[in-house]
Amino acid sequence: MQFLVLSRRRTEQFSDADFDLLVPDEAAQARHLYKIGFTRQIWHRGDRPGACQIVEARDESEVRKKLATLPLAKAAMLDFEIIPLKPYAGFISL
Repeated sequence: MQFLVLSRRRTEQFSDADFDLLVPDEAAQARHLYKIGFTRQIWHRGDRPGACQIVEARDESEVRKKLATLPLAKAAMLDFEIIPLKPYAGFISL
């Protein structure tokens, strides 16, 4: 099953310097999650600091478990919105 994950940096509680300390490890873990097939696509958000990604997992619990491995998540520096996705019905007749 695929999910849309929107993350938002908690900039009201943490400084840019706080984030900068963990960004290299965050990027390394993000690459690992991509390599194992969890993250399918990922982008930086254009509206605020954070990321948007398409992930694949059995259920939302697995999504939360994998996201929890990110250093910024471990440090409680991110908020996540997880949206389950369904196939687009308009392609059924193709």
